[in-house]
Amino acid sequence: MAPVVSRLDALAAGSGGAIESRTLITAQHRQMLDDALRIFDIKAGADLDLMSENQSLHDLTSKILIKTSEYLIAEKPDLVLVHGDTTTTMAAALAAFYQKIRVAHVEAGLRTRDIYAPFPEEINRRVCDVIANIHFAPTETARKNLIKDGIAPEGIYVTGNTVVDALYYILKNKAIPVKSPRVQKALSENKKIILVTAHRRENFGGPFERICDAFYKIVNENPEAVIVYPVHMNPNVKNAVEGKFNEFKGAAKERIILESPMPYLEFVTLMNQAYIILTDSGGIQEEGATLSKPVLVMREDTERPEVIEAGCAILVGSDIDKIAGAVKQLIESKTAYDKMACGSKCYGNGDASVKIAAVIEKLATGIKK
Repeated sequence: MAPVVSRLDALAAGSGGAIESRTLITAQHRQMLDDALRIFDIKAGADLDLMSENQSLHDLTSKILIKTSEYLIAEKPDLVLVHGDTTTTMAAALAAFYQKIRVAHVEAGLRTRDIYAPFPEEINRRVCDVIANIHFAPTETARKNLIKDGIAPEGIYVTGNTVVDALYYILKNKAIPVKSPRVQKALSENKKIILVTAHRRENFGGPFERICDAFYKIVNENPEAVIVYPVHMNPNVKNAVEGKFNEFKGAAKERIILESPMPYLEFVTLMNQAYIILTDSGGIQEEGATLSKPVLVMREDTERPEVIEAGCAILVGSDIDKIAGAVKQLIESKTAYDKMACGSKCYGNGDASVKIAAVIEKLATGIKK
């Protein structure tokens, strides 16, 4: 959302008071949020600071709904702009609906059609799309999904995805070297870096254990491979990964590097230096494809089918042999690697935020009425 915030701030500065933009944050993930605010020099108009340790979905949802409602009642905005599929997005959209405030949804229309995958994101996004008056769909597929769900076509705008805007901005202006000595050493030795991100709720438990076993299989079968895994702070992830890692034996274990979550500036650099990306994240599927990195999606389905159709990604789920086998093939076969490292512009050219801000500016007068 940062590129959109920046564009709206620029419009507000030059609009003579016709547009005023304010940023409300819930701090659903405090550390990662603060990192993003610093990078993009965003000053929040209000910070609800709602994060608590190992919070449940129902507790978080209720807190966001109540506190965001209080803010909206006090500020009386004409439009609430939300992004993606987080609990913050869904609860904020619902809070706006209760106050009969119009909602615009950035990254609207993504679907797996399985309400439990990704969980709870699939339902969060669907709820938000039902509430929203304006839908900024990243792709034509997303637009078709919205129409299939009964959304009026005239309220849908295909813009590309703002994650590409943010990625291009960082690469051009802000990216910094990875500071981890172990990662630096692996890069200096020309190891093939397998970058991992894994944190989805539907992978908690058995799937996470199998995913970790796949990492051990990868480093045992491929001496040139080094896995770098910035481990998510959620204790359901952190405790499971560290517990499993402690079970591994042998020298190959040293080529599995567990790191704390990296600042985004370093993480973008690492994505760009990685040989393969293994992820259950949504946005990283898009970033990996944009950076021409083969992406192995550790999920049974994806709401981003464009990366699969473009040949930049494949679904491997949490199956040990599928994950390890796909990595082995990409390391051993240049033909297989080149076919997936094709790069894709299916999520836009980095101007999604410009398109979104232009639509909001054009609609501003109508929204006021």
